[in-house]
Amino acid sequence: MAKILEIRDLHKSFGNLEVLKGVSLDARAGDVVSLIGSSGSGKSTLLRCINMLEVPNQGSVVIDGEEVALSAEGMDRHPTDAGQLRRVRSELGMVFQSFNLWSHMTILENVMEAPVHVQKRDRNEVYDQAISLLEKVGIVEKADAFPAQLSGGQQQRAAIARALCINPKIMLFDEPTSALDPELEVEVLRVIKMLADEGRTMLLVTHDMKFAREVSDKVIFLHLGRIEEHGTVEEVFGATKSDRLRQFLSAAGHA
Repeated sequence: MAKILEIRDLHKSFGNLEVLKGVSLDARAGDVVSLIGSSGSGKSTLLRCINMLEVPNQGSVVIDGEEVALSAEGMDRHPTDAGQLRRVRSELGMVFQSFNLWSHMTILENVMEAPVHVQKRDRNEVYDQAISLLEKVGIVEKADAFPAQLSGGQQQRAAIARALCINPKIMLFDEPTSALDPELEVEVLRVIKMLADEGRTMLLVTHDMKFAREVSDKVIFLHLGRIEEHGTVEEVFGATKSDRLRQFLSAAGHA
């Protein structure tokens, strides 16, 4: 199956701090790739570079065969084709740690906003899809509520429905349960597991090693901005090669 995501030699610095130091990875359609590693290892920065919320100083990002056009390498690098950037971003569904729902819109309006106003799709068609997605994630009864009226777990499920409503080729999850209490975390993990079972392509930054074992086709361990180890679940968790990864898994309680 063709590669739907190709990242080559990605570097990203913030001032003198080099966060990514030459990261390369691939994903094929239907792959679930978990990114694990300690805080500060570069996991979230890597996700943000894929959709150009952060622009890499060096390297390339290719989505479904199309390389994101960037200016020459360096600290002031930027996307050079605004139309392409909008199109590429519309192929990437991003779910953040902190939900990022618009507080002045209802949940239904949040889910419909990008398909109607960015993708210029038919409002009736988007409405039907949005209701279907809210049913899918188990909060359709909250369609007319505002984000502040929902629990954290419900808000994150709304954020997942919003990301899905643009019909993305790849879903990006940045620690989607880190802001949630354990009982609310379960609701969100159940939805992500359902999406994985449907064969959606996903990159998932997670601190939950048990969940990474359950859903992943590939696991990538980042350490100090580099890929220290990668492979299948069996290889990374069952036949660990790196001492650093062994220490990380031991500290996480999953040695």
